[in-house]
Amino acid sequence: MSILLRIEALLADAPHQRLVHDPISTARDAAEIRGTPLAIGGKSLVMKADGVFSVFVISAARSVQGRHVRHQLGARRLRFATRDELLSLTGLTPGCVPPLGRPIFDLPLYVDQSIVDNARIAFSAGSHTTSIIMKVPDYLAIARPDGVFSFASPTD
Repeated sequence: MSILLRIEALLADAPHQRLVHDPISTARDAAEIRGTPLAIGGKSLVMKADGVFSVFVISAARSVQGRHVRHQLGARRLRFATRDELLSLTGLTPGCVPPLGRPIFDLPLYVDQSIVDNARIAFSAGSHTTSIIMKVPDYLAIARPDGVFSFASPTD
């Protein structure tokens, strides 16, 4: 079953909006095509901390601060997954990884406080042409992150 179908099954009982659109590859393009503020975009980053890959979700208007992630997780090393690692772990390419861990991916999920501070989240649903928009409390109830903490800073 495709990632998109698995996400749709996971969200079946949660209020959400599904958008089908032209292909997108950047957070700014996604916000524009969705007609949503950049800040509510959930940018998913797959990173490896001391040998463990995890999904880290930040607002698309922010940048990850590796030192905060390392400190919170007690990790010495942190790096982004390579394109090949991302494909192996998720079956996806950069720009369409949804902000989900288990049960969609067998990866821990960490959510930045910038997501929680918003009323809504918009994200790619495992496809460069499909997005989901939903209320953050509904997202958090479904995503069940392993941790929520501040690990991003404004990009501007």
